[in-house]
Order: sequence, then C-alpha cells, then structure tokens
Amino acid sequence: IGGLVGARLARAGQAVTLVARRDHLAAMRRQGGIVVAALDGSEELVPVRAVGSLAEVGAVDVVIVALKAHQILPILDELPALFHGSTVVLSMQNGLPWWYFLRHGGPFEGRALESVDPGGRILRAVAAERIVGCIPYPAAHLRAPGEVQHTEGTLLPLGELDGARSPRVERLSEALAAAGFKAPVLDDIRANMWVKLLGNLCFNPIGAMTHSTLDVMATFPPSVAVVRSAMEEAAAVAGALGLTLDVTVERRIRGAAKVGAHKPSTLQDVEAGKPTEVDALIVAVVELAELTGTP
Repeated sequence: IGGLVGARLARAGQAVTLVARRDHLAAMRRQGGIVVAALDGSEELVPVRAVGSLAEVGAVDVVIVALKAHQILPILDELPALFHGSTVVLSMQNGLPWWYFLRHGGPFEGRALESVDPGGRILRAVAAERIVGCIPYPAAHLRAPGEVQHTEGTLLPLGELDGARSPRVERLSEALAAAGFKAPVLDDIRANMWVKLLGNLCFNPIGAMTHSTLDVMATFPPSVAVVRSAMEEAAAVAGALGLTLDVTVERRIRGAAKVGAHKPSTLQDVEAGKPTEVDALIVAVVELAELTGTP
C-alpha cells in the first residue's frame, strides 16, 4: 500500500521518497521510479526517489508508516531520523494500532497494546502529538520488484486521535484527495477502524487457513456462521470500549461478498511465506476483551 500511496502523491506533485529494500529498491533505481498498474488496466512509470534506509531520507514534514504492524519494531530505532519539530506521522495499518489509547480519554488513556507494541516501545519513540491515524481500505500488492498492482478501492479515511478537525489533518486529506483517494476526515477514527476490523479479524484468518476468497467465505453457510459469531464477539468488545458501530454484522458480511474473489492480505502472506498480521487483527482484540472483561 505504501508504494501505491507514495506513487500517487508523487504524481500529484508532492515531493516523495520511498524507502525500500533489496530487489524492489534496485528495480526502482534502475527504472527511475515505480510502475503502477491501475484499476482501469493502465500502467504508468511514476518518477520517484527511492532509498534503502531511513537515514538517507532526512527530516520530512510527513512520514507515512504503511508497514504492517509487526514490521514497525525492526525499524523503530531509525524512525527519529525522519522527524523535525512538527513532523506528522500518518499511521496506515490494518487492525488495532499501537496508538489506540493515545489521546483517547477514559480509564485506559496512554496504555500500550502489548500484542502490537510489547513494552510500549513504539509508544515511547513516537510522540502522541505527531500521530494522525488512517484506515487503509485499498488493496494492492507488489507484482514484481519495482511494480505495484492496485486491485481494489481508493478509500483512506483519516483523523486526529482525539477527533479534532485540525489544519494539518485537513491538509493531509486534501493532499490524498488530489492524489485520487477518497480521504474523508473522521470525528471518531476508532469507530471506523472497528468497522473494517470486523471483516479483517474474520476473513483474514479463515482465508489463510482455507485458502478461500472473500466471495466464498461470505456466502458458504458454514463459514458465514463462524464469521457472524466472531463479528458479534468483536462488536461486543467495541461496545465495552464505549463505541457504537454504524454497520450491522449482516451488512458487513454482504459487503464482503460483493468484493468478489479477493484474497485477504493474510492469505497472500501465507502463500508468500511471510509473517502475518495476526497480532494486530486478532490477538489485540482478545487483549481488549480481557482488559474490559468481555466474554
């Protein structure tokens, strides 16, 4: 997702630097940018600077952290090299993020989520005041080194952690919109996050275990029963945290069926032999269930 967002921002005139590794980095340097295969079937080489380490980037105005949750800790020590006094960190992860209880209010204010941030290391390294949350709905994958395939969606809702309509979140929304994304500013990013999570925490693990696509999981009666039960349990956890979700479980299942033969990201990781996002998508929900005493 990082390559897609970075490429579209660069194409819209923003000064973008992509941080990559190994073959992906070599390909981008060789071809002078990143190839984006768009939803309409077109392809374009987008010129963009690519480097192999955060130290090569220097301090910037906005850091888009589009890594999966488990990939953040390994680069944590390098991250401060990107910061100046007012640098914004746009957090773009699936599942429940490390910052969930930052600027949250209530009895759990400032608490670390051990499942995604053991010992609160990320919490200490990235000041709460820097963070703007973003929920990544688009689907994309690297089809080859230096080439990203956009397969679904343009929705990137974002918001301040305390729900404020700040000038910086409005500017970020405008920049993403100019790059072709739908980027509404949310008053309660956590409630919207849970709506997406209802799908992720069910379809991602079931897809990984059965190698099934969304259309199958959301229409095959035995899997629908499991999905419905898991979604209801997760919605109860959200409710225990004071959230009211604006979508029903049945509507969420119907929406997944309409997506079609899409492989959830966890299935893609399993097929590629990569670590999965199980902690952010599932274990974190269990942690919050235990924290709130929700069965």
